[in-house]
Amino acid sequence: MDPILLGKGITDDIPVHLLPKYGNRHGLVAGATGTGKTVTLMTLAEGFSRIGVPVFMADVKGDVAGLAVAGDGNEKLLQRAAELGVEGYAPAASPVLFWDLYGRLGHPVRTTVSEMGPTLLSRILELNDTQAGILDIVFKLADDRGLLLLDIDDLRALLNLVAEERKDVSTEYGLVSAQSVAAIQRALLRLSQDGGEGFFGEPALELADIMRVNHDGRGVIGILAADQLVLKPRLYATFLLWLLSELFENLPEVGDLEKPKLAFIFDEAHLLFDDAPAALQQRIEQVVRLIRSKGVGVYFCSQFPDDVPDNILGQLGNRVQHALRAYTPRDQKAVKTAAETFVPNPKLDVAATLSQLGTGEALVSTLQEKGVPSPVQQTKIAPPRCRMGAITDAERAGVRAGSPVGAKYDQAVDRESAAEKLAARAQAASDAAQAPPARGTGGGAARGGRAQPQQEEGGFGKAVSDVLFGTGRRQGVIEASSKQAARTITNQIVRGILGGIFGGKKR
Repeated sequence: MDPILLGKGITDDIPVHLLPKYGNRHGLVAGATGTGKTVTLMTLAEGFSRIGVPVFMADVKGDVAGLAVAGDGNEKLLQRAAELGVEGYAPAASPVLFWDLYGRLGHPVRTTVSEMGPTLLSRILELNDTQAGILDIVFKLADDRGLLLLDIDDLRALLNLVAEERKDVSTEYGLVSAQSVAAIQRALLRLSQDGGEGFFGEPALELADIMRVNHDGRGVIGILAADQLVLKPRLYATFLLWLLSELFENLPEVGDLEKPKLAFIFDEAHLLFDDAPAALQQRIEQVVRLIRSKGVGVYFCSQFPDDVPDNILGQLGNRVQHALRAYTPRDQKAVKTAAETFVPNPKLDVAATLSQLGTGEALVSTLQEKGVPSPVQQTKIAPPRCRMGAITDAERAGVRAGSPVGAKYDQAVDRESAAEKLAARAQAASDAAQAPPARGTGGGAARGGRAQPQQEEGGFGKAVSDVLFGTGRRQGVIEASSKQAARTITNQIVRGILGGIFGGKKR
């Protein structure tokens, strides 16, 4: 299989490739703002797509969407492609699907509250440990009572139930305070105001739809509109972490393939690790390390290499380092860190070169035969075939109109779940409490007739039965509730992998 051409070495004048069979060994694209990281990501995505590997990536600034439209093929680009030895270079669009958590710039991306799980949901809501513990109780209570948690309304309904039955719930599951329940409700309100409420619901995203191959054999590039989403860093990072964990849990073990099954590009990677608890970082490390055997390559993109923790940085075998400007002590440390992570090249002073790289140039080291990193090369990055810039609303609408998944995701579905069931039970109890008492037959005895204590409604016989056996209108309500409970099929709620670690195991 042909390797992916990243560019050409400036010093050694040799092509610099990424071998597809090591594409699942993960990678890092780093560099200061304006040094060409986005163009490198587009070249990388196009390369994977051309060999039949689907790609999923975030569009933080709005220009990655240019992958969906052919470039203008100006003379400067054609000349650069010829200099770098890019065979058959011509402007071309890639097969693209647009996604958007808010449903504005792409197909809506949804998951259920159950799939997200309490741990990741607590991170989105920025809950403290006590509030996160109560969220664990809410999920367990939903499991035990057979109530589906699909959307935010379901979660609110369960929180109201926990508040109403606080004493019983505290006895059975652990202490629940009204103040903590109220704090979670307020956090849900903030999430709704930020537009995150639409993320929870159905139809939920199916992994197969981000791992599609086009009719011509090219991998489809899924582009997540993130220009607004990145302003909510917790939601952005947690969504991508959830998606990565879903891939980890649901894909089968395949070992090392000739090419990856999916390339997952995580832009603004530092947001994933900022303020993440140690336990969560440990699980991220585990997922990154093990998802390689599922055929998924993860490529982090950030400004500095040390934005990624050392334990995870050590898992990234393919490196593209754009220029770093050593203006501050932090910058100087980053330059030193980046230089030390490359395999030395005796013809190159890495630390000095890092601060002198021009736009569109990078230091590149990829895994070669037997998985050995190549010596670092100062490289001119090959130009992508697509447009290097934003697209118009009309062009985006045209791409969406031809999407094979629009009919599946664009219309939300609201089936019966916890909110509807609890509302129905409350309505039934209210109706029963307001029903007028049934008319009896006691008057017949006064007129000399015989009373019918069991066969007729009301009457003295029924009153005696009420006293002796506790039956009556209250019995009817309890019986109705029991029958309703008996008809409920108790399904254990499915969790995401990281939700399952702290809040229950997916079954």
